[in-house]
Amino acid sequence: MTAVFHNSLVFLFPFSLTGKEALTHFPSLGPSTNSAQGKVHVKQCDLLKLSRKQKRLCRREPGLAETLRDAIRLGIMECQYQFRSERWNCSLEGRTSLLKRGFKETAFLYAVSSAALTHSLARACSAGRMERCTCDDSPDLENRKAWQWGVCGDNLKYSTKFLKKFLGQKRIGKDLRAKVDIHNTNVGIKAVKNGLKTTCKCHGVSGSCAVRTCWKQLSPFHEIGRLLKLRYDDAVKVFSTTNDAVGHSELAGPQRQSHSPKHPASPRSTDLVYVEDSPSFCRPSKYSLGTAGRTCSREGNCDSMCCGRGYNTQSRLVTFSCHCQVQWCCYVECQQCMQEEVVYSCKQ
Repeated sequence: MTAVFHNSLVFLFPFSLTGKEALTHFPSLGPSTNSAQGKVHVKQCDLLKLSRKQKRLCRREPGLAETLRDAIRLGIMECQYQFRSERWNCSLEGRTSLLKRGFKETAFLYAVSSAALTHSLARACSAGRMERCTCDDSPDLENRKAWQWGVCGDNLKYSTKFLKKFLGQKRIGKDLRAKVDIHNTNVGIKAVKNGLKTTCKCHGVSGSCAVRTCWKQLSPFHEIGRLLKLRYDDAVKVFSTTNDAVGHSELAGPQRQSHSPKHPASPRSTDLVYVEDSPSFCRPSKYSLGTAGRTCSREGNCDSMCCGRGYNTQSRLVTFSCHCQVQWCCYVECQQCMQEEVVYSCKQ
């Protein structure tokens, strides 16, 4: 059976992960007629590198193209933030080649992208940027009360449902790489779900809590990114094995103490998984630009970052605001100070 789900990811994720098209600004809708807005929305969908089915869904969902662009940017920025001190720093160069392999870094890219899509869709619903969804529509009293008080919960239910439809998740047979990509995509979605928390607000005289409303709210995406980075650090190398009981192949990893030595252990649903060891990323290759010239921390990561080549030390003067005072009534006055800063960068 063909890897239908994997193929749909190839349409969406390389676009979202290379980022070059994604960072191009779409035309602003501006104050215009509904007909003109509809035409702009369709044009925005056509600019995205999507499958035919995904483009049809995009055209039927006003606001989706902008949300996809926001998700792309969110995923890229978070990936680069989490790997800012690593040899591989999630740069856009070499991303296409990286996605063709089964490295740990590829696993993180799939997870952070699906997490960014889930998070952005849920937030777009609650912010009113999507026409076909609104606030969290869970049929419980708390959400109805929150809505009555003008509070809008993030609609994770709609987000995850739509995302499965958009990515077209189907059975993929014995394709190991497709299974791995699906697994890592679901790890990203699960990370967003686990970050859903209840937020409450009191409504009463003099701050009393005579009336309290609660609603569901997503965690800041930095928290989700930090969790996925921890999953990356503990990623599990897997292979495919046949489950005789059910008659189909499954992912399997190293033995755990709690498992029988005769049976390989299945990865947990929260584990990021990969199938081949990563390159060192020390030297320029089709996967990255290498680490030459990268700044590092002498006490922290210079030895690892520079791959034993050593590092250069450079002093420079930096200007910053100092001795700031609030002036009546409405502005802050600061002096400009200078200080010497030492910068360390990896040798060629």
